Amino acid sequence: MAGAASALFLLDIKGRVLVWRDFRGDVTAVQAEKFFSKLIEKEGDPDTQNPVVYDNGVTYMFLQHNNVYLMIASRQNCNAASLLLFLHRVVDVFKHYFEELEEESLRDNFVVVYELLDEMMDFGYPQYTEAKILSEFIKTDAYRMEVTQRPPMAVTNAVSWRSEGIRYKKNEVFLDVVESVNILVNSNGQIIRSDVVGALKMRTYLSGMPECKLGLNDRVLLEAQGRSTKGKAIDLDDIKFHQCVRLARFENDRTISFIPPDGAFDLMTYRLTTQVKPLIWVEAQIERHSRSRIEIMVKARSQFKERSTATNVEIEMPVPADATNPNVRTSMGSAAYAPENDALCWKIKSFPGGKEYMLRAEFSLPSITAEEAAPERKAPIRVKFEIPYFTVSGIQVVDLILSGSFAWKNLDIFQVKVRYLKIIEKSGYQALPWVRYITMAGEYELRVI
Repeated sequence: MAGAASALFLLDIKGRVLVWRDFRGDVTAVQAEKFFSKLIEKEGDPDTQNPVVYDNGVTYMFLQHNNVYLMIASRQNCNAASLLLFLHRVVDVFKHYFEELEEESLRDNFVVVYELLDEMMDFGYPQYTEAKILSEFIKTDAYRMEVTQRPPMAVTNAVSWRSEGIRYKKNEVFLDVVESVNILVNSNGQIIRSDVVGALKMRTYLSGMPECKLGLNDRVLLEAQGRSTKGKAIDLDDIKFHQCVRLARFENDRTISFIPPDGAFDLMTYRLTTQVKPLIWVEAQIERHSRSRIEIMVKARSQFKERSTATNVEIEMPVPADATNPNVRTSMGSAAYAPENDALCWKIKSFPGGKEYMLRAEFSLPSITAEEAAPERKAPIRVKFEIPYFTVSGIQVVDLILSGSFAWKNLDIFQVKVRYLKIIEKSGYQALPWVRYITMAGEYELRVI
């Protein structure tokens, strides 16, 4: 097999080797140390450089965390992205054990570091990178491993992200569909950027080894099942799954089938590039009544259905840097002047759909201006909000199945359509599903002033 790592190095801020693990004997610590020192001298800060460097037949991949550099060297044609991801997982595992990864924590835990590296990579190939599983048989107490303890089944099992023997008195599944709306509007009111980034966030508290199956109103899936797609189906782009999802089955029939990890994790992320109208539209007018007084009139309008309500709405309006003595009146919510940000912040706790609110603000300006005054900055209006039980894309969970002996439970909350829940587990328990939708503002900027 080709593409394995030759050695893994942990270096200090000056490029000196603290810990290294040789897997193939074709890259030395002296060679890696000299290369890294040369890279620092010639290129400057390695954190700002290309994380993959090829030199004299060796490929070096590295990242920085605090005052420690993690580097993998390989003489083979390796998968650089995979090994860089492995380095990030090494950081996560060390932080789980030492609370923080830095030079001092490495020096205090050499024994544990070598134990972890031995389990996480074998002959240059990544093995186990789940901190919860590693912590079951590598103990940090007294910096030694308990030899008498049998390794958990997850280490020798294909399901490396979940341990066997998990038990709960109350079996529950929480699924949050969270979407962030990114919108950029120019000064003419035209939308020049519009996309939606979504994530399916799960928290599972299930006993045993449950087999889960999730169905969405994906156009390809519904067409394959012969269902009607009129007005319901969506096209998902840039889909990324958690490692527990069976990718081969998804490619065959678009079914999301998986054995979930215990606790919280992101099951799936996606992006939609469809045109999205601003959910909260803001119009602003600035009137200069004289050289020493300015008036700002802001109109905020919600452009979603009346049955939905936006919460924690914040509208940040830019004002001149030299403005003083604010006098603000609002038809809803409260507004405060933030001179440190040169902005007026308007907060509305509850903003129902189809509503429109007004804000008027007066500011005093210096009566004397410089002859060569700097041009006035054109900062955008920024909007933040959350809309529960609502998705811009229209994504819906249509099926959520946990395999086992049959137990049916119907759930219909707002847009949620979980048609059935099937649990096949030796104990025959019933699980409670909770599905929630949330839409929030991402990079939401309106350059309408």
